[in-house]
Amino acid sequence: VQLVESGGDLVQPGGSLRLSCTTSGITFSIYAMSWYRLAPGRQRELVATISSDDYTNYSDSVKGRFTIWRDNAKNTVYLQMDSLIFEDTAVYYCNAHRTGNYWGQGTQVTVSS
Repeated sequence: VQLVESGGDLVQPGGSLRLSCTTSGITFSIYAMSWYRLAPGRQRELVATISSDDYTNYSDSVKGRFTIWRDNAKNTVYLQMDSLIFEDTAVYYCNAHRTGNYWGQGTQVTVSS
């Protein structure tokens, strides 16, 4: 099983980024997919989740700014991040969970002026 994140970058406050997580080795369509983030000195935070039937949920800290969606034909989940703020700086991890629980290697997002 592989989960490969991409799209992390350095961006100015107010900017946007789109993260992608492409999976292999799982039946992607039946897995719930989530994005987590981990910042230095802070606990891991569940950012967004999308179920196998496209139900979405967001943390209060990103609600209204981030959007998660999935493309089952491409085995990929996305996270659109808009109106980025300094506090969004973190390593973002993709997670697939159902009967198993799988993680990607992470992608760095840095919000800085």
